[in-house]
Amino acid sequence: MISINNISVAFNGTNLFSDISFLIDKKAKIGLVGKNGAGKSTLLKILVGQQPIDQGSISKSADLKIGYLPQQMTYQSGKTVIAEAETAFKEINEIEAKLLKLNHQLGERTDYESKEYADIIQKVTELTDAHHILGGYQVKEKLEKILIGLGFLPSDFNRLTDEFSGGWRMRIELVKILLQEPDVLLLDEPTNHLDIESIQWLETFLKNYVGAIVLISHDRQFLDTITNRTIEISLGKIYDYKTSYSNYIEQRKERRQQQIAAYENQKKKIEETEAFIARFRYQATKAVQVQSRIKQLAKVERIEIEEEDKAAINLRFPPSPRSGNLVVEAKNLGKSFGDKEILKDLEFVIERGEKIAFIGKNGEGKTTLSRMIIGEHDFSGILKIGHNVKIGYFAQNQDELLDKKKTVFETLDDIAVGEIRKKIRDILGAFLFRGEDIDKKVSVLSGGEQSRLALAKLLLEPVNLLVMDEPTNHLDLLTKDILKEALKKFDGTLLIVSHDRYFLDGLCDKIYEFKNKGIKEHLSGIQDFIDKIKKESLLDISAKKLQKNAKKTTSKKEKKVEEKLSYEERKALDKNIRKVKKQIDDCEANISTLEKNIEKINLELAEQSAQLNSDDFQEKYASIENDKKSLEQIMRKWEQYHYELELLEDERF
Repeated sequence: MISINNISVAFNGTNLFSDISFLIDKKAKIGLVGKNGAGKSTLLKILVGQQPIDQGSISKSADLKIGYLPQQMTYQSGKTVIAEAETAFKEINEIEAKLLKLNHQLGERTDYESKEYADIIQKVTELTDAHHILGGYQVKEKLEKILIGLGFLPSDFNRLTDEFSGGWRMRIELVKILLQEPDVLLLDEPTNHLDIESIQWLETFLKNYVGAIVLISHDRQFLDTITNRTIEISLGKIYDYKTSYSNYIEQRKERRQQQIAAYENQKKKIEETEAFIARFRYQATKAVQVQSRIKQLAKVERIEIEEEDKAAINLRFPPSPRSGNLVVEAKNLGKSFGDKEILKDLEFVIERGEKIAFIGKNGEGKTTLSRMIIGEHDFSGILKIGHNVKIGYFAQNQDELLDKKKTVFETLDDIAVGEIRKKIRDILGAFLFRGEDIDKKVSVLSGGEQSRLALAKLLLEPVNLLVMDEPTNHLDLLTKDILKEALKKFDGTLLIVSHDRYFLDGLCDKIYEFKNKGIKEHLSGIQDFIDKIKKESLLDISAKKLQKNAKKTTSKKEKKVEEKLSYEERKALDKNIRKVKKQIDDCEANISTLEKNIEKINLELAEQSAQLNSDDFQEKYASIENDKKSLEQIMRKWEQYHYELELLEDERF
């Protein structure tokens, strides 16, 4: 569908891409990866035609439809959410307008036998067929499904888009793109402003999408679920791996080791040949051998090792001053903005050393509670901060809080106190601000660079309570991994708002779920929490179906008393119902077995990690991953069997 042929692009004399080529076919699911600044977003702009190229060419199918979601965009105002989303159906809307006009004409005419009347009837028929082919009658159903999937409530549908934040308006743009069902989806960080539930919905939608997808994301789990091909951009070149992100990481290591081994082997042979030539070049008796070696050397295709980008931040939080055992305590805690109540009657205790994730839909109060804890918001009730608690805060809107007029160096120098001022250059260097970089204005920094600068500010003073609101939004995958490891080693207390499941996995051992103005404590990691929520959701779906089925049954009993099934039909139906119930029972038994097995192996890994060698550890870890995949498949079957059971029981009446 899209062929990229030897393209090159340079900015200010520096090559961003050098002679790169690859193909995007009809069902491609590509993850585009690389460090911030490598050119991922630029490549998407090139593919959609918004960025020119210096050399090469791009070939596209003539009728190719591309949907593009950039990181930054301009939004339309003055329409309701549903009216703005409906603009995605441009062709259907035009057909409906024409049909309305033609039907109005038919209503006014009485010349039923005339050619003009017949022509209008023919046109109405053609447009009706086109409307049907485009799915015009399913518009409302599709629209509501995607809006709700991405977190909108039915009560939001008729609200003006102007009332929503930039993150929510990005969701509206994503809704419009998904509704258009383009041949190729180009998505630049689509999860940045989504909560975990919306990410999981989008994950499922994209996994089953029939068209091609090129995806930029710093969410490792999101990439692994959707993509089966990874294109890495590194130092102007691309490396195409026919596998998901996690497998790409391993294959990349193996590929580089093989390259180094082949390079060293060839280098040794070349040096030996050059030494022979130099030694015997002027000896007549060796002239034939020397000339032969010279020709051989000229024919050798030299192995080149791709340059390895070793730049990585060096992040380690300073030792925390010891706080009291009680870090934060809340009783009857609440918060309202005007008439809108956000949080109500919260009661919790946070103790020293805990690492807690704040999870929930956007707008449920996660950021609000974070700001209450650091003292930025007033509140009702009691909120106590413990003895000797020193707080460090990373804000979600960190880019807005930095002074754009200051330089990188001034940003730290103006707030540093005491001996730490002598180490500012070292701290900035550890966050990849080196040489002339420290004199750059904050206004010219990328989102990732501003996030790194904000993280650097946290090292200026030792703290024992870190409150972090979406710290990974603009960080590349490598930097996120480095931050995660640093936070795991942080010896203080951590409260973190994040929608990144991979980042939270293994970092936090307690979840605060924000829902309906309150919080619910879960003593588990993120993956166990998600599995539990999935199961509860499936049970809720099943209960609703049974309730719906009961209503249908009552209605059908009243309307179809005389339409009884024959004895043989009922016998066959009962047999099928028993079969499906048996399948449901088998699924539930398998679900129970897999959950117990996962719990058992997790316990073994926790208790025996020091005694296990690398191979045994990897084997057990792989076993858990396989069981989790099997569990997900069986739960989908369980839901399907419940649906089949509902249909079969409907047939009884």
